[in-house]
Amino acid sequence: MTDKEYKAKNKRLEELLKILTNDGFLENNLANELNILSDEIADYEDENYPFKADTLKEMIELRMFQRKLKQKDLAQTLGTTPSRISEIINGKRNLTIDLAKGLHHKLNIDADLILSE
Repeated sequence: MTDKEYKAKNKRLEELLKILTNDGFLENNLANELNILSDEIADYEDENYPFKADTLKEMIELRMFQRKLKQKDLAQTLGTTPSRISEIINGKRNLTIDLAKGLHHKLNIDADLILSE
């Protein structure tokens, strides 16, 4: 992927997230597009902007920053509530297996980092 394609995909991702935020859901084809774009963007960022986070909290916050996600957007992407995301980030709640899988598959967070928490 070129830098120009990366920027275009990020713009499309933002459009989809805006729809998701406004409507509260995405139709199946748009949800699939969101997942594919997220994976492609994450792969590009991992290859071109490597970063080694020390904690899961740092990595979640980095991914949120990179993708311009608010906790509400992240919660929707992972199928949970914003308050649960806040509790996980602040260390007040442990991950469920479904959230761990979502962090790995949808945010491309390394499984070893997730399991180390």
